[in-house]
Amino acid sequence: MASVTTLDEKTYASFIAGAPHTLVEFWAAWCGPCKMMSPILDEIAEAYDGKIAVGKINVDDCGDIAKNCHVLNIPTVILMKNGEEAGRIVGYLNRDALLAKIEEMI
Repeated sequence: MASVTTLDEKTYASFIAGAPHTLVEFWAAWCGPCKMMSPILDEIAEAYDGKIAVGKINVDDCGDIAKNCHVLNIPTVILMKNGEEAGRIVGYLNRDALLAKIEEMI
């Protein structure tokens, strides 16, 4: 069973380099829409196990990564192919809309 990986400054670079497709959510504990996306990301991690590595970064703890990735609003989900950004979703999307966007990007 795949799960969402919590990332930080020490693990972010190796995480995005370690899989052909990665999905990273930028979030904060105080963000209501971020909390609503959390179970959706858990489902995605399980459904795409072996296809997409799913991680999340708390912007309050890892502001430098968020800044380097040009994250201005949360939640922001960035899909990467081979370590390069392939798509970005800003704001809350329900499960079906998020899955449709992911399918477009991979």
